[in-house]
Amino acid sequence: MKKSFLPEEYHSSIHHVLISEQEIQAAVRKTGEQISRTYEGKPLLLVSILKGSFVFLADLCRAVRIPCEIGFMGAKSYTGTVSSGKVEITLDLEQDIRAYHVLIVEDIVDTGITLQQVVKMLKERHPLSLRVISLLDKPKRRIVDWHPDQALFSIPDVFVIGYGLDCEEQYRNLPYIAVYEESSEKSALS
Repeated sequence: MKKSFLPEEYHSSIHHVLISEQEIQAAVRKTGEQISRTYEGKPLLLVSILKGSFVFLADLCRAVRIPCEIGFMGAKSYTGTVSSGKVEITLDLEQDIRAYHVLIVEDIVDTGITLQQVVKMLKERHPLSLRVISLLDKPKRRIVDWHPDQALFSIPDVFVIGYGLDCEEQYRNLPYIAVYEESSEKSALS
């Protein structure tokens, strides 16, 4: 059964802000400019890996100043704060990507398992090019030898929420990235 948070519990689990809203917006604007220069005159498809990257994609596509199309894929490997190690594709792309330069837009690269499998699957569809841009990179948690082509921020091995990232479907609406920490008192009550 899905956990329901009371307002005081919701905010008490935010240990501290790791990356501010202003830092995120500045990095997204800069990245949008880089993408615009790199892909100018080329057919560009931005692919959001749902659900976590939808906020990042929304801001990033508005920062891109060239024509681009949007696609969505769903992939999950987490239950709560724990990675299962298995990737489930919950929604596949609708577009035929052979005529596009594909830029996968991801919220966080943690173990690397999910993105490694998504990239492998999409490369088999023969896009003109394929790159991965991630808002966050957590290299200390990497299980496979795989890294995003670009990450806006590298973070330590902590569980983070906000700006699209969740814990049990909560906290996606926070405008910043925060460290999530469930108190032992609340854990005992669950």
